[in-house]
Amino acid sequence: MPGKAAEMLETTRSELAPDPNVNPLVPLVAGGRASLETLAALALEQHRVIPADRRAFLHLAQRASGDPAAAGFFTMLAEGEELAAERLGAFTEACGVDAGRMQAYDPLPGCQAYPAYISWLALNAAPADAVLAITANFATWGTYCAAIAQGLRTRYGFTDEACAFFDFFAEPAPALDEQAEAAVQAGLDSGRLDERRVYTYGRLLQAYEEMFWSALS
Repeated sequence: MPGKAAEMLETTRSELAPDPNVNPLVPLVAGGRASLETLAALALEQHRVIPADRRAFLHLAQRASGDPAAAGFFTMLAEGEELAAERLGAFTEACGVDAGRMQAYDPLPGCQAYPAYISWLALNAAPADAVLAITANFATWGTYCAAIAQGLRTRYGFTDEACAFFDFFAEPAPALDEQAEAAVQAGLDSGRLDERRVYTYGRLLQAYEEMFWSALS
């Protein structure tokens, strides 16, 4: 029988799961109807999101130094962002983006609201609360990445290397899930986890996730 932490994680994911029809862009990519220009913008925005999120997760890990479970969770997230960054270049190249275009790109405010809020959480949220909110959002992100990877292969003819960035986030991460559960349980045991705040953080994070895709579309 699942423990309290596992139940809370599942409930939070379920309650914060977006309407399947709310994302305007992922279905276009999955169906091959998004332009290469839009895919290029997705790549360029991710070149800003990934390093920003990595630094935010490292800061959360540092703030959670007295909570080994939460610190381990955020360290794993930061390491994952580093691995994702290594895979992003092939997708960027497949979209026809060179170094000059990347340097000249002006990011969209709607896309950068998400990493800005992750940074806000890194500075202001209790690490135990941030674990739960971010885990709920990652479930949504992983689903989107799986659909994009399939669309890039079947509709655009992108290679496995070019799809590796999205494959990485689409794959199950049982070790990360276990670390998240341990962190949430530690927060519950210590009384540091506030369910009302978690829901607010998660709701805002999902809203900024939706804003990211709407801005691109």
